[in-house]
Amino acid sequence: MSTFQTVKGFRDFFPEECARRNYIFDTWRAVARRYGFMEYEGPLVESTDLYRKKSGDEITNQLYCFLDKAKREISLRPEITPSLARMVTARQRDFKKPIKWFQIGPCFRYEEPQEGRSREFIQFNADILGDSSPATSAELIALAIDVMLEFGVSADDFIIRLSNREIWNTFLADKNIAAEHMQTFLQIIDKIERARPEETEKKLAPIGLTLAEVRAFMAAADENHPAFAALRENLTARGLWQHIRIDATIVRGLAYYTGTVFEVFDLKHGLRALAGGGSYDKLCALMSDGHVDLPAAGFAMGDVVLGILLKKTPGAQMKLTEALLAASSIDAFVVVADEAQRLHALAAVQALRAVGIRIDYSFGSQKVGKQFQAAEDRKARFAIVFGAEYPEVVIKNLVARSQSSVPAANLVDEVQKLLQEPAIGPLIA
Repeated sequence: MSTFQTVKGFRDFFPEECARRNYIFDTWRAVARRYGFMEYEGPLVESTDLYRKKSGDEITNQLYCFLDKAKREISLRPEITPSLARMVTARQRDFKKPIKWFQIGPCFRYEEPQEGRSREFIQFNADILGDSSPATSAELIALAIDVMLEFGVSADDFIIRLSNREIWNTFLADKNIAAEHMQTFLQIIDKIERARPEETEKKLAPIGLTLAEVRAFMAAADENHPAFAALRENLTARGLWQHIRIDATIVRGLAYYTGTVFEVFDLKHGLRALAGGGSYDKLCALMSDGHVDLPAAGFAMGDVVLGILLKKTPGAQMKLTEALLAASSIDAFVVVADEAQRLHALAAVQALRAVGIRIDYSFGSQKVGKQFQAAEDRKARFAIVFGAEYPEVVIKNLVARSQSSVPAANLVDEVQKLLQEPAIGPLIA
């Protein structure tokens, strides 16, 4: 037994966990590409100043930051958006607008691990840059909805909680509250559901507001508010508005958000937000010292909370189970029933693999019963038996419990044809 363990907050991916992760990746990619997004990637390590520029010095409390051998202060990325802004502003003239990019990769934050949160996690990020119309936010929200549906999460199991920071800007202006209080106020709103009312009242007092005023405004901010009109029209036309709930408490804690903001929540298990994002029209200008001013919007979805939900939701769990079964199974297992035919069997293994058929076999001499057990263990659909009948080869259908014979010269064509037919019979456990 090894004396070493994983570092706190980090994960091992054994084959089943790796298959689950790859299923999540494949689903993210499939839906993003369906929406016309192109994949990109940034470095795992950036200058710590890049994150300070975006979020201020307080961000370093959550960073894995260190000095490299050249005494440069660098950090493992806690998110990808700063890298995206850096990349796009450096070469924005090379890309037609709007830019629709997505990315999948690990991020790192030094937080206390708990359910739904780890120090190393994987995020799916989708961003649109260069278009400031409401259609940008609608496209991203539609993408988030379709990702959830693609995973098999039903419309009854999740909701998009939608808001707009501009409604709070208007609220503060109407109350004659100075703009300098905006960030503090938004942080109060961001935590209003989790804080005790007396705590919130105490925090609002220095700004010149009461909890009653805030609650009254929140109650009035419904789907008929003008700030949501264009989004509502767009998403209603797509048949997606049913997934939306207006919630003025959604403001997203980060300072760089400027307009529409939204988060994805499950409705039955009380999990953390599955995804969140919004518009951040000033970030590119900030990252380029004002040289490149591109409107932008995006969202991120992490794999940790999503993985929990997929196990808890029946429809998603079924699709996940099917994906794990497919990842762990093979098309056929070659059984060498007569060792005199092993070289012919090896030639067939290679020929079948060359056309994309998933094949395994026993490396050494084994009893036929053990080889068939290995085929069952690998959830093979067929067993291909090389025995004394060679050059006739027996193909056993392990699902339908039937068999046929075929000349060895026709084996590849016959197996390809059989794999195109639907599987009939009980699934191999």
